[in-house]
Amino acid sequence: MNTAAGSSLPSVREFAAPAHWTQIDFVSDLHLAPDLPRTTETWERYLLGTPADAVFILGDLFDTWVGDDARHSGFEARCAAVLARASKRCRLAFMAGNRDFLVGTELLGECSLHSLHDPTVLSAFGQRVLLSHGDALCLSDVAYQQYRAKVRTPQWQLSVLGLALEERRRLAAQMRHASEQRQLAGPLAPEATDIDRPAALAWLQRAQAQVLVHGHTHLPGSEPLAAGLVRHVLSDWDLDQAQGAPRAQVLRLSASGFERLSVALALQGAPSS
Repeated sequence: MNTAAGSSLPSVREFAAPAHWTQIDFVSDLHLAPDLPRTTETWERYLLGTPADAVFILGDLFDTWVGDDARHSGFEARCAAVLARASKRCRLAFMAGNRDFLVGTELLGECSLHSLHDPTVLSAFGQRVLLSHGDALCLSDVAYQQYRAKVRTPQWQLSVLGLALEERRRLAAQMRHASEQRQLAGPLAPEATDIDRPAALAWLQRAQAQVLVHGHTHLPGSEPLAAGLVRHVLSDWDLDQAQGAPRAQVLRLSASGFERLSVALALQGAPSS
């Protein structure tokens, strides 16, 4: 564990689910982009059709988001329109990830997205569930943590958002290319791609929660962290790659507990349009 990073526990905020809610969905790491049409179409169909009372998007909805002024045209305008439509039929909550941390108040307001602090405790169905994107817990990836600390500062974000939109798009493309090159150079050690367990347990203790739900790692699954404590890792979405099995899962919470569903199963029971 990186003790320096893990010793500073973040502040935790709370979100209490209304008593009438019966189903809450969690998704993350969709990485929506113009060159992923099947993934985008499936997301649109899901968001406009889920029978859940709320959808909590825990980061990396977009592969890149270069500022809210991008929402006026093209692919970003299409996504914003879907979010606005969906928010009229269910509650949408958004938590920034490592790819879309420049989502701002303009997009959130126009699309009626509830902004979620990272981390947030959700109180629902008698449970306290700690929600996080997950990247802040990947403490062994020191280079990423240094990068994260820089780009999350108001000074860095203001300097980038002061650039012309097309310049920001070029910068985002360069950063995406650099990330792809690092991945081609060889995979990180397993401990660098997953969360730090002692830090996760410290977060749960501070939040007085028994369940951690997070994304970021692209390692979907559920497992105990300690006695009485469990984590659920959300699936990334990718329905466009020629190689590998298609991936698109929804984690649903109800009074019966957590259930991991394919998009097709998540849409069962939805009212016909």
